[in-house]
Amino acid sequence: MATPAETAPPSVPLRDAASVVLIRDGAAAPEAFTLTRASTMAFSAGATVFPGGGVDDADTLEDSFFTDVDLTGWARAFGDGEETVRRLLVAAVRETFEECGVLLARAEHGGFADPQAFEAHRCALEAHELSMSSFLTESGLRPDFSLLRPLARWVTPEDQPRRYDTRFFLARLPQNQEAAHTTGEAVAADWMSPHQAFELFRNGRTDLMPPTWSQFRELGRFASAAAAMAPGVGQPVPQVRPVTVPGSQPRKVRFPHDADYYADSPAHRGLTPGS
Repeated sequence: MATPAETAPPSVPLRDAASVVLIRDGAAAPEAFTLTRASTMAFSAGATVFPGGGVDDADTLEDSFFTDVDLTGWARAFGDGEETVRRLLVAAVRETFEECGVLLARAEHGGFADPQAFEAHRCALEAHELSMSSFLTESGLRPDFSLLRPLARWVTPEDQPRRYDTRFFLARLPQNQEAAHTTGEAVAADWMSPHQAFELFRNGRTDLMPPTWSQFRELGRFASAAAAMAPGVGQPVPQVRPVTVPGSQPRKVRFPHDADYYADSPAHRGLTPGS
């Protein structure tokens, strides 16, 4: 007779991922740029998310790109090794450029790069036809990792068919740049304050997954984008490993402040998002 260990389904491998909460000052509070995922996507279909995605094998840069980066602080913040942190930082800059056209990089003269001048490169990056290393070298650009702050780390529960170890970054929209809906993985884009996001979620007009809801909750603590960006790099961020509640219908996972989430969740009040 097979033992439980032999009959249990194998755990799905984790993939490193980076998600960037891009913020700007709104009328009354900081706003974050969001994307509504296409319904055809294999992961988080139809959900409202922040720009981001899995770390690619090509997300590597030479040591010279990290001379002014506090890799030790970043490693302490996320609980990672420095080599992993380097690839995560590159992925965060790449995904932000690919998915909303915001380029967290500077030209040789020190000013922010003009993303519109590199639209063809952005398309090639998204199509995996160009690496970040080649793009930066050919364009004479240098990523500005000081524009990023660590925010949180979330791991997909073990019972899911796709699993990500996602590090959330905070970034402020650079001056003279505009975020836009540039990726084919999404069907809509919008700026939302935490209040707006929670109101849309309660009314069933948007689908916030627990990690997205939680980052909005954290953003709601701050009165301005500058205040949100003020904390330094070296402080450890929340490390969240949600656990699925056995037999829950609709499915529930346990995570910090989950009672508040489920009190507002349309799916758990008998509503359907978008109805």
